[in-house]
Amino acid sequence: QVQLVESGGGLVQAGGSLRLSCVASGTIYRINAMGWYRQAPGKQRELVARIISSSTTNYADSVKGRFTISRDNTKNTVYLQMNSLNPEDTALYYCNSRVTPFLGGTEFTYWGQGTQVTVSS
Repeated sequence: QVQLVESGGGLVQAGGSLRLSCVASGTIYRINAMGWYRQAPGKQRELVARIISSSTTNYADSVKGRFTISRDNTKNTVYLQMNSLNPEDTALYYCNSRVTPFLGGTEFTYWGQGTQVTVSS
């Protein structure tokens, strides 16, 4: 089993910045990918950013140029630096990770509990 614990959410004014962190712990042989999704009230959960290796990243078009995802493999941690925030970024942000628990094992997908980001205008 793997646990994902997010932190760093909060209330910020438009134009401000926040940094989210997510730490993975538990039975981990290899973390294949880590990422962030978000869900605003009344909307579907959507991919914000994903990092597969230190150099392979994907971003939603709406956050390109404003958000940066990074990963510290030594700490099993993924970060999301969010700059130039606007009210449309308000959502519950979830950490996601694809993990192989042991050598030769099946990959599993895990989710964190979510951290709230609220951007006021």
